[in-house]
This record gives sequence, structure tokens and C-alpha cells, in this order.
Amino acid sequence: MLARSTFVTRALSGTSFAIPLATTRLCPPVPPAKEMVLPESPKTKLTSQGLFSLLQTKRHSATAYTHNVPVRHSHTDVKVPDFSDYRRSSSSDPRSPASSAMASRAFTYMLVAGGGIAAVHGGKNLVVDFLSSMSASADVLAMAKIEIDLTAIPEGKNAVFKWRGKPLFVRHRTQDEIDDVNTVDVNSLRDPQADTDRVVKPEWLVLIGVCTHLGCVPIANAGEFGGYFCPCHGSHYDASGRIRKGPAPLNLEVPTYEFPDDSQLVVG
Repeated sequence: MLARSTFVTRALSGTSFAIPLATTRLCPPVPPAKEMVLPESPKTKLTSQGLFSLLQTKRHSATAYTHNVPVRHSHTDVKVPDFSDYRRSSSSDPRSPASSAMASRAFTYMLVAGGGIAAVHGGKNLVVDFLSSMSASADVLAMAKIEIDLTAIPEGKNAVFKWRGKPLFVRHRTQDEIDDVNTVDVNSLRDPQADTDRVVKPEWLVLIGVCTHLGCVPIANAGEFGGYFCPCHGSHYDASGRIRKGPAPLNLEVPTYEFPDDSQLVVG
């Protein structure tokens, strides 16, 4: 019944004529694509010049093996900076080993460090020598202090010593001289100063024997007041070294001194 149908008959006949043979190929076979093998890129050092050459090589290789197919590269307009002016001549070639450049750099560092240490040491010695030249010499230091044996100076006598290039008076005063200088009215003096302010021990008077007028050396146990007298211009000092008469404006100077014991005096 279906075979006699006109519609079905036409469909079956059309199908049989459209594909007469099931194994017939409509187009020739397409050969399988060959795997693309890129040549191994040479090892390049990670420097600006090496990276730039590697980028150019990859770009040309990719273009050649893609059969002129357009390849997009990002940031192709970026210019790689050239540091050739800052590089050493020994390390400008990226193909040369870096061992020689590192050895040269280590030698440079050692040379600079050694020169710096030598310069610091020499500067230190120069400063020390300069400061030593400004300090007092051995003979000056030896004269800075003087030790005096007090047992060699009898009572009522005045001994003269040389200290720092100046005459030094050491007077062993009697009790009468001590009482006499203590009875003087301090306010009546030209350079008011009590006797107790000028001595450490009442029986010992220590003075610099230079007149305060014009630098003359007074004479001991002389003058109107029994102390010191300057014959150059007539200045009279008492037994405490205070100016009592004459042109001298000030009392005789009292240096720094001490008594380590009862028989020894150290001045300076």
C-alpha cells in the first residue's frame, strides 16, 4: 500500500539517485597538518642588549613559521634603553663570560677599601702629630711644678727659687711678722686683702717675686714695712706681700701651692 503511494515512491527514488554509492567521496581527503617544530633558541644572558636581540629573533621566527600570518605583539613601540655608555668594555659583549668582569670589580673594591683605610690612618696620625706639637714639651712640663724642702729654710729667712722662668719667694715668717701684718687695717690698703686670704699656713708666705709696677724683682727683708722693696721705682711691700707705698698698683701675686706634708711644699 505504501509502495503504491506516489509521494513515498518519489522520495525513495530521489534518495536512491542522490547517493548511488555509499562509499563514494564527495571531496579529496585533506592531509593531516604537520607539527610545527621551532628551532631551539640560543641561551641569551639577561641583559638589556640580550633581551632586545632575543625579542627580535622571536618576532622574525614566529612570522616565518606562520606562513606570513599576522601576529600581534603588545607594546612593540617601547624602546629598550641603551646602557652602552655605562657598561665596561669587558662586559659589553653578552656572549663573553662574566667571570673576568667580576674579578676586575672585586679588585677595584679591594683597592678602594685599602686606599680608604690607609687614608684614614694617615689622617689620624697627622692630627695626632699636629696636636702633639701644640702641647707642652717635656722640659716645660718638668718646670710646671716645683717641690721645695721647707726644712732648709730657717725662720725669718726668705728663699728664692726659679719657677716657670720667674723668681719664686718662699718666706718663713716669725710670729712677730704674722702679728704685725694682721693688725693692719685692710680698708686702708691700696689693694685690700687680708693676710689670711693670702696664705695657707700663717708661717709660710709664697709669692711670685715680680713687682706689679714694671716687672722688677724686689729685694726681700727690705723697705719701710720689713717685707719687700723694689729699688727701681720705690715700691714698698709688707711681710704679706701687700703694696703699702710706691707706684705699684697691686699686691705681689700668690701662686697655687699645697703642702703634701709639714716639710714639703709643691708649687704649681
